[in-house]
Amino acid sequence: MSRYTGSKFKKARRYGFSILETGKEFSKGKKRTSAPGQHGARRSKLSGYGQQMQEKQKLKFMYGLTERQFRNTYARAKKISGITGTNFMQLLESRLDNIVYRMGLALTRQGARQLVSHGHILVNGKKLDIPSYTVKPGEAIALKDKMHKNDKVIEAMASSAKTVEFVKFDQKTFSGTFVRLPERNELNQEINDALIVEWYNRLIK
Repeated sequence: MSRYTGSKFKKARRYGFSILETGKEFSKGKKRTSAPGQHGARRSKLSGYGQQMQEKQKLKFMYGLTERQFRNTYARAKKISGITGTNFMQLLESRLDNIVYRMGLALTRQGARQLVSHGHILVNGKKLDIPSYTVKPGEAIALKDKMHKNDKVIEAMASSAKTVEFVKFDQKTFSGTFVRLPERNELNQEINDALIVEWYNRLIK
């Protein structure tokens, strides 16, 4: 299955959940808060299966992954000791494109993915153009010098809120560090990762 490239606002309205994690999809006067469709689709009560699938879709669209990428990441998480749901979200947060996004170098994860895939990001001083690369705690991430005056980067940094505690970033040097793996309470609290675990446990043995 290919990566979804449609409207993030439409998906946000469908699930009643901010795909961008900023709430901008529901900003007053910008976008409707009702479900998409004529007059707003009626939200029926979901079955247990439907709830599991919805949670999985919310998280998948939030990180902008294909179903194959998402499922493979879950399979990796299941092999790690500890709580599978937390492991899964930590692996998603450890992706290079996500770390670039968390540093405030791009307005969206999609924009961060483009910075990486176009070869504008350095990891420990070496160019790395693989968005799915798993960044290890302590690794240094930097933007190439030629991109320091890029309009989109400057716009992103100007509008960026304080970065998360597990990522450090210096706006003067356009570089930072993935300090540590995040705790579950530092990640999106609207996601019920237990339902996602239930969903994939039926599929991955």
